[in-house]
Amino acid sequence: MIFGTVWGPDDHPVYGVKVKIRRANEKKFRWELYSDHHGEFAQHLPVGKADYIVTADLKGFKSNSGEQMQLVSEVPVHIENDERADIGLHIR
Repeated sequence: MIFGTVWGPDDHPVYGVKVKIRRANEKKFRWELYSDHHGEFAQHLPVGKADYIVTADLKGFKSNSGEQMQLVSEVPVHIENDERADIGLHIR
């Protein structure tokens, strides 16, 4: 399971951001979900060793100054078996 929080430029959680997850060796995203009112999201994944890439689609999200928000970077996640990985997606 990947559990995470989307953080805005003011270090507050951001609601309604589309989070996309794919295997590191694939180009197409397999899972899409949205952050909840606490900025949190969770996705169950197949059991087994794998590497994943987590990113956010920020179309339509603008900062208080009216500029388009951007993701600081995609987050690589390594899963060994069936454990939970906690991550944070930071937006600027």
